[in-house]
Amino acid sequence: MESVVEEKYKEITVQTQTSNCLLCHDTPCTDACPYGVQIADTLRSLRFENMKGAQRKLSGPLPCTECEETVCMSACNRGKIDAPVEIKSVLCSIKSEQEPEEDQVDLTTNVCGVTCENPFFLSSSVVGSNYEMVAKAFEMGWAGVAFKTVGMFVPKEVSPRFDCLKKESNPFIGFKNIEQISDHTLEENLEVFRRLKKDYPNKVIIASIMGQNEEEWTTLASLVEEAGADIIECNFSCPHMSGHGLGSDVGTNPELVAAYTRATRRGTSLPILAKMTPNITNMEVPAIAAIEAGADGIAAINTIKSIMNIDLEQFVSGPVVDGKSSVGGYSGKAVKPIALRFIQDMKQCEALRNVDISGMGGIETWRDAAEFIALGCSTIQVTTAIMQYGYRIIDDLIEGLSIYLAESGLGSVEELIGKALYNIVPTDQLNRHSISYPKFDRSKCVSCGRCYLSCYDGGHQALVMNEKGQPVLNPKKCVGCQLCVKVCPAQAISPGLRIEK
Repeated sequence: MESVVEEKYKEITVQTQTSNCLLCHDTPCTDACPYGVQIADTLRSLRFENMKGAQRKLSGPLPCTECEETVCMSACNRGKIDAPVEIKSVLCSIKSEQEPEEDQVDLTTNVCGVTCENPFFLSSSVVGSNYEMVAKAFEMGWAGVAFKTVGMFVPKEVSPRFDCLKKESNPFIGFKNIEQISDHTLEENLEVFRRLKKDYPNKVIIASIMGQNEEEWTTLASLVEEAGADIIECNFSCPHMSGHGLGSDVGTNPELVAAYTRATRRGTSLPILAKMTPNITNMEVPAIAAIEAGADGIAAINTIKSIMNIDLEQFVSGPVVDGKSSVGGYSGKAVKPIALRFIQDMKQCEALRNVDISGMGGIETWRDAAEFIALGCSTIQVTTAIMQYGYRIIDDLIEGLSIYLAESGLGSVEELIGKALYNIVPTDQLNRHSISYPKFDRSKCVSCGRCYLSCYDGGHQALVMNEKGQPVLNPKKCVGCQLCVKVCPAQAISPGLRIEK
């Protein structure tokens, strides 16, 4: 029987190996398996924190335990770079003896009175910018789309228009774009709305619009309603429009937000979402202005103004457009904490407490989505993760959220909305009279000394290394910050009991 330590190390190994998976489009590992094991789908579920979903894909006897062949690993494209994923080891490690039960949960949710089959939407961007793309996403299970922003004008775009922020082995923790609104004509986009609503009447179409003056906002609202939109989203937040008085120039000005929201309301009877910019200190101010002017809900957040990757030879940032660049919009996993903070601010505001919010910003996994929902969002929107991994992430978003709800005793998404709000309090209400010292599991420690280095150089010098190369705590110096817990690569340190100071 395996020890707890061996089991924990298995978890770490599985995480490491699945992070090496290239998530290939054509699934060569699955195709090579002589037993028909869903290898690629299983690895993808593990990559997106859907462990129970991965185990479901391995229900029944697992032939890997008896298989002496390595054809799946030979087919692994990762092997062309360095080494293939240790597929057999990973699958055998996660195989569960218990057959998973079916989930009996309701993923239906509601935004501004419009019913959605699940909370998951494409956000207004390149991922939802023509009929074929959106139709494919709908077929795969996405509940709706906030279509790429339409206007009366077609912008001139640049090439290239994307860049990304890397960290260690992760090539894509942050993303920058300098793309503007739809590069199709208004009539082309309206025809897409008509076709989508005709072919997918039960899916939700959010028409993102951007006018250059009040008349345009009113006209656009009327036109997209006639074309079949279910909801209108006012883009008050794009941070890199080439013209002035557009996008985040509006979102940082409550008077303009109110004026353009009223103009939009004059043109439609549809629900209106006001999409907020994070390039501001207090998002509640323009959000309240939008609601008072006739908006029904809020969408947040749009991308953050950013400069990325200065080339220290050419002295230009990315993306490099013929030797130059500009401020662009930052998105991806790295912005999630910022998005959650703004959403919490609005949900704790008395004037916005009962206003529907469609949340976005750094959502990749079902867990990310659940965090947004727990802070009060009834729907969530995704762009950057789709750009990196494709629409297929919807499988694990739906399955992972369903499993979590079922295991948490929650029968529906609605029961999760806002459950975390009451545990976020002002700093002066936090317990400052007790301390939680770190707890060390010597059997898991690999003597790497990471905790010691971090504590000495970035903490309170509360750790020393013993003759075995393992950390020993000096409680007189320890303040309970638990930096050591966060940096331990072997998960050998955990929070201890809380005691009075």
